Amino acid sequence: MRAALVLLALGQGLPGLWALCAPRSFYGEFPFPGLGWVTRFPPYNEHLVRDLGALSLGLTAVLVAAAVVPERNLARAAALGCLGFTVPHLIYHVAHLDRFTAVHVAGQLVSQVAPIAVSGWVLLWCRRDR
Repeated sequence: MRAALVLLALGQGLPGLWALCAPRSFYGEFPFPGLGWVTRFPPYNEHLVRDLGALSLGLTAVLVAAAVVPERNLARAAALGCLGFTVPHLIYHVAHLDRFTAVHVAGQLVSQVAPIAVSGWVLLWCRRDR
């Protein structure tokens, strides 16, 4: 469970730190230089990008806390918080896949379904017999 929570924390924390500290770069280059997925949703808004980064870092803090103190209720809350972001995020992107090539669609779906699956696994793990 700790590894799953750390993986979720990295998935939120790295892009969150990038968006908070270098919002223009994040907007133009996320998820990797040359791909520019966010630029397909103009216009650029520094405030919103920085807010996304800050919120992602807030979620990262909860995920890290759950990994460090592997208590079921904290892990459950962290996983639910992650799902609270990732499920609506996936739904939005599925409705706007026409902006991307097939390769980018595949990359987006994998990158967005993975944290949902990992969060679901954490929730299932939390239900195990104590």
